[in-house]
Amino acid sequence: MSIRIVPEEQLAANNNPAGTLPPLLFANLKTLYQRRADRLRQLAENHPMGDYLNFAAALASAQQQILLAHPLTGEMSEVVAGAPLDSAAFVRTPHWLVLLDALIAALKPGAPPTALLVLERLEHSPSLQREMMATHLLNQDFKYVPADKAPFIWAALSVYWAQMAAQIKGVGRADYGENRQFCPVCGSLPVSGVVTLGAITGLRYLHCSLCETEWHVVRAKCSNCEEMEKLHYWSLDDGSTNREKAVVKAESCGDCGSYLKIIYQEQDPQADAVADDLATLWLDQRMEEKGLASSSLNPFLFPAS
Repeated sequence: MSIRIVPEEQLAANNNPAGTLPPLLFANLKTLYQRRADRLRQLAENHPMGDYLNFAAALASAQQQILLAHPLTGEMSEVVAGAPLDSAAFVRTPHWLVLLDALIAALKPGAPPTALLVLERLEHSPSLQREMMATHLLNQDFKYVPADKAPFIWAALSVYWAQMAAQIKGVGRADYGENRQFCPVCGSLPVSGVVTLGAITGLRYLHCSLCETEWHVVRAKCSNCEEMEKLHYWSLDDGSTNREKAVVKAESCGDCGSYLKIIYQEQDPQADAVADDLATLWLDQRMEEKGLASSSLNPFLFPAS
């Protein structure tokens, strides 16, 4: 199934061949990053990765701060009118650099010495160097970007793309057709899948690692190759909890050899696509030990290549 964004006026009430469920969900920018920061701090308590989860929480809080302080200007509405905003081809405006500078300024006062040094180096990096690192990240050429700088650059890019996605004058329409395992708005990888609550309880949406949009993918198929017969589900079960009640599971596919973590908000309404994925790296380790490759990207943890 593929998802296209079309102008609202072109959608008739019966013009969605895949049904009436919303195929595309845009992020609630008023609370998105702060809600994630709160979840990260909650998960950090008594967690072996507590320090890093708290660092990620501080970064998410800074994202919420700069999002509100530096909205897109009016002329950007015309820029984003021709969605999708393909991350590999879209010509970035200087606004994302404004966001990066604001992010650095927001983080510096409370940053530990090691992070402060990275922020200061990034602060004084030429714009051309910043642009090159951003391009490498968006093209998944991760080895060309220092691992300590990548989360800050991506955080600014994420706010930039989320702001643009919120300006799209259209809605999603699902059609039966080619596989769409990438975000239909910006073409980026998902960070995880989320089984939702509310009016769409029980449906699975993939959550974009860049623009924060979510798009529907049926639960009975592999999100990467759409095969159905060799799906398996794994969790971090230490014997003290019911595996069926796990908040995070990994869905693996024997056909394409990939896996994607699924976050079950029905088990914990506070669960977050990014935060809960980051806090369960031991599950990734188990999947890799089985010879499986992740089909996702977490914005706080970039692969070396």
